[in-house]
Amino acid sequence: QVQLVESGGGLVQPGGSLRLSCAASGNIFSIATMGWFRQAPGKQRESVAVMANGGSTNYADSVKDRFTITRDNAKGTAYLQMNSLKPEDTAVYSCNAVSLRAGAPVTYWGQGTQVTVSS
Repeated sequence: QVQLVESGGGLVQPGGSLRLSCAASGNIFSIATMGWFRQAPGKQRESVAVMANGGSTNYADSVKDRFTITRDNAKGTAYLQMNSLKPEDTAVYSCNAVSLRAGAPVTYWGQGTQVTVSS
């Protein structure tokens, strides 16, 4: 089992920055990938940024060159640095981890943290 706790959301003006943190506990050494997803009101949840243990990353086109995901595998932490924020980045951001149990992937979610970009 893996538990995820996010922090760092809040209200920020357009053009501003925020840093989200995700702390995993439990069987963190089973984690293969960690990432961030978001869901805006009336929209489907979308992947924002994901990083595998080896360091490879995948970003949504809408956040490339603005957001950066980092991880500390040994500590089970993941961060999302968000710069040049836009109103359309407003959403609930959730931390995601995929672990491997007997070779089968198991997905875990945090509780989510609200990010609001508004003047």
